[in-house]
Amino acid sequence: MRIDELPKSERIEDRRGGLSGLPGGRGGLGIGTIVILGLIGWAVGIDPRVLIQGAESISGNDQAQTNAGPKDSAGAPSDTMGQFVSAVLGSTEAQWTNIFVQAGKRYEPPTLVMFSGATQSGCGFAQAAMGPFYCPNDQKVYLDTSFFQDLERRFQACNAGSKTCQFSQAYVIAHEIGHHVQNQLGVLPRVQEEQRGMDKVEANGLQVRVELQADCLAGIWANRAQERWQFIEPGDVEAAMQTASAIGDDRLQKQAQGYVVPDAFTHGTSAQRTRWFMTGLKSGEVASCDTFRTQQP
Repeated sequence: MRIDELPKSERIEDRRGGLSGLPGGRGGLGIGTIVILGLIGWAVGIDPRVLIQGAESISGNDQAQTNAGPKDSAGAPSDTMGQFVSAVLGSTEAQWTNIFVQAGKRYEPPTLVMFSGATQSGCGFAQAAMGPFYCPNDQKVYLDTSFFQDLERRFQACNAGSKTCQFSQAYVIAHEIGHHVQNQLGVLPRVQEEQRGMDKVEANGLQVRVELQADCLAGIWANRAQERWQFIEPGDVEAAMQTASAIGDDRLQKQAQGYVVPDAFTHGTSAQRTRWFMTGLKSGEVASCDTFRTQQP
């Protein structure tokens, strides 16, 4: 994957180098306090995050705002990973802006938050173990780039150290941007409203369709960006498909517990994820990504 011609985005909050706005970060609670609160929570049966967040609140909102605020950390980071994320984000901004204009709509790009360990989001506590996610409440994508190392080592989603892993990483970012696109189009609010009246199994099934559509939208980004910048190199698409397969619900459940529970799926199977990404990549058209009208997504 070549990123030299991709436009850079300034819509990045770089909170790395500390747990920004959280205990143990710049001005937050100390790591020792976190450990103690964790042990207390374990001992009395209370979620440690509740104790930690409560202690953080007491420590002062002003301090947390200073840490988490974008005033001194906004813009494209200068390190290699930061420049890569900035280029991928910038290319999504360019393509989705064009796609929305063609549809007579206006695209409002999201902000991407790079963090390490944990941070606060508009959707609550965020930590690396959760993986990248999009928060519709503040319209930001949250990314701890250590997840990319997990893709290579833990999930074996691409050949560790190879250049093709970059396109896999770009796919992950584009998937989360896909959720922002869904939010802009009103898909997420409608789904959330429907899920309120469903049982868990039904709600999970609807969530799978949301995630598969985001995969398809990531494919559309790749299609349009390739048409403009010719940035995809041999092996990139195969690596992205390998990644989509590696993080399918069936494969992850099999690895974690030795068996598969389809009713608990939230993102789709390996086969579904690769199929919908390729659908978007081949078509380049949003209309091809209607995962909600197919009998089997």
